[in-house]
Amino acid sequence: MGRSFVFSENEYYHIYNRGVEKRKIFLDENDYKRFTSLLFLANSDTSVHLSNYQGVSLLEIPKGNSIVEIGAWCLMPNHFHLLLKEKQKNGISLFMKKLLTGYSMYFNTKRHRRGVLFDGTFKAKHLNSDNYLKYQYAYIHLNPIGVIDNGWKEKKIKNIKKAKQFLFSYKYSSFQDYLGIKRDENNILSTKGFPEYFESSSDFEEMICEWLSFQENIDIKNIKDTP
Repeated sequence: MGRSFVFSENEYYHIYNRGVEKRKIFLDENDYKRFTSLLFLANSDTSVHLSNYQGVSLLEIPKGNSIVEIGAWCLMPNHFHLLLKEKQKNGISLFMKKLLTGYSMYFNTKRHRRGVLFDGTFKAKHLNSDNYLKYQYAYIHLNPIGVIDNGWKEKKIKNIKKAKQFLFSYKYSSFQDYLGIKRDENNILSTKGFPEYFESSSDFEEMICEWLSFQENIDIKNIKDTP
């Protein structure tokens, strides 16, 4: 089934997809690193030939002008979440094509496999209200709790302290970037394209802690965009 809307410039979207047949798409540290690097490299109006940059950190390779704005991201073993803003016409579609094609080629070559890796066309939700947009910063960044607490979205988090510690150490999302931790992945985000919901890392941390402590946790029943 196709999307009921077309991407519009200066609008915000939650983009997500999972592995075909719910298979894992990240099997080791290098897989996460390659997808993370492609988040940076695919966001360009020019092509980058990786063979020209052997031995160079992929997140330091020079590229052209960005074609989307990236506000948040999170990688899970069998799916991913992105918060994007359409910066130019067809920017999201072009970015996702470059991102998913590049990663699929890498994954299939490395694992000597053929065929599709992702479950059809990537999914998207139009974030057409300020509350819905702000909610995504919690929703996307809290997703990793599922690694240590399966089913947490339908019931209370079993151990809030453990969940918080895990989130703060989880490398495969933009969580640490919002905490102000300096790392190469800082280059992926383009927060100036989004509302300033957090004036400081403390504001972001406070928001996360409020969600973790909320008695009912996140009301996931009405947000049907989980892979």
